Amino acid sequence: MNIQISNASNDPIYMQIKNQIKSAIISGSMAAGEQLPSIRYLAKELRVSVITTKRAYDELEAEGFINSVQGRGSYVSLQNKEFIREEQLRKVEASLLEAIKGAELAGLSMEDLKEILDTLEGVEDDA
Repeated sequence: MNIQISNASNDPIYMQIKNQIKSAIISGSMAAGEQLPSIRYLAKELRVSVITTKRAYDELEAEGFINSVQGRGSYVSLQNKEFIREEQLRKVEASLLEAIKGAELAGLSMEDLKEILDTLEGVEDDA
């Protein structure tokens, strides 16, 4: 597992760990049933507190991304594809709301925003 901690990030360290593991699960880089490193091992590797890694794992478990078994470790949950899709949909909706707010501040209409989306879609196809 390749987790990068950035001291320049506005996110707390536990959140950086949580988000990177969550991202790996959603993208399929980590498969259902795959074992995560132990909390102690990950804390040592990242040179952070065990409490920090435990908080990240606890939140991932609360959100249904991992299951922890006492004395055995933590594993990627058997994810329902619809659940993962909903998680991605929430992210897209949040990003679009930000874009709408930004467009309103810039005095852009919804038509202007749709044109920008169409243009960006074409750029993505070229990349």
